[in-house]
Amino acid sequence: MTPIAPVNLYLWRINLSAKMAYFFYALALCAGMLMCVQSGVNSQLRFAVANPVLAALISFGTGFIALFILQLVVGGAMPVVQTYRSMAWWKWTGGLLGAVYVTTVILTVPRIGVASLMSLSVAGQLLAAVVLDHYGYLGFAQHPANVWRILGICLIVAGVVLVVKN
Repeated sequence: MTPIAPVNLYLWRINLSAKMAYFFYALALCAGMLMCVQSGVNSQLRFAVANPVLAALISFGTGFIALFILQLVVGGAMPVVQTYRSMAWWKWTGGLLGAVYVTTVILTVPRIGVASLMSLSVAGQLLAAVVLDHYGYLGFAQHPANVWRILGICLIVAGVVLVVKN
């Protein structure tokens, strides 16, 4: 009997059919909903430990443990040390950016509410995404900003105004 190979979850390497694309749309929608739940959980954690930075640290610590276990289960090749040494400095900033985001959420959600926070976050994400796509920054494929994307940004911003105005 041959041993079972680790489950390969590197789904982004799969050439997606239209049905699989819907699965990933639904997955992205659920991830967005989880961000709202995460905001509330982290906000309550902050009140429990009376320290926003400690709350963010605990949040990242539990996330680290979950990802460590997932890596053990999933497996996959690990790069050699030289790969880490040769990476551009900015490629190490993802965790730092995540820490800034989580800490900002912990500090702001009790003051402005989760709907305002999420609507402003989505608007900021969309603005940044259109700029990154337009110029092809950070290795993204270049997708020029066009009238439809600009209109989409305007509609999102109008929605944010309505949500925040509450």
